[in-house]
Amino acid sequence: MIRVRRLSHSFGADPVLKDVSFSLEKGDFVFLAGPSGAGKTTLLRILYAALPLQTGEAAVAGINLGRLPASRVPLLRRQVGVVFQDFKILPRRSVEQNIALPLEIRGLAPRHIERRVMAVTRALGLQDRIRLKCGELSGGEQQRVAIARAFVVNPKVLLADEPTGNLDPELAYRLMELFKQFQAYGATVLFATHSEDLMRRHPGAYTMRLEKGRITAADWPGAGVFIDGAGRTVHSRQRQ
Repeated sequence: MIRVRRLSHSFGADPVLKDVSFSLEKGDFVFLAGPSGAGKTTLLRILYAALPLQTGEAAVAGINLGRLPASRVPLLRRQVGVVFQDFKILPRRSVEQNIALPLEIRGLAPRHIERRVMAVTRALGLQDRIRLKCGELSGGEQQRVAIARAFVVNPKVLLADEPTGNLDPELAYRLMELFKQFQAYGATVLFATHSEDLMRRHPGAYTMRLEKGRITAADWPGAGVFIDGAGRTVHSRQRQ
């Protein structure tokens, strides 16, 4: 579902990611750990095509990011749900309008949009805020709206960058249960977090640690591997 081979990325002369390789299958759940500045957000933004692919190869949901013209980026984003630290919500629109937006873009019928929006707002405790403009919400509530908007499209891949950072512990645990439910339905989840407690609450998940742009630890067979042109699994250490 996600294939990354020898991915490197720099901002000017500053390298942020260095020779990163890993492979995730359908239904995998991986915690992406590491200190601030390790490259976690940059990696997620590349996988979402918010940053260009500079060096190496990457594919998400069967879409080759190295051959992805701007006109086809929306195709990728129909398969991928994203929750970033900057919420990217529309403050002058209501909670309902923000969550419904990706469904409207897809052309779903209004009755289907309403059903999905109501389901996800109940799951995240937003049903009483649904008519409010997002600019009137607290930071934690805005984060929940961003999460709801990612969930509502039933994505094949979920990318999350510290999604519980502005939430109280009880709501953070509820959110983790929702991510686990999406995994159970076959979604592949890459979840960046600093919370050791959250990681302990999902012992079946994998963990990958980034430090100074490199993978320094990982605990599943797909870490440090890529799929070659013949479809064969190749461990990066075999090529050193």
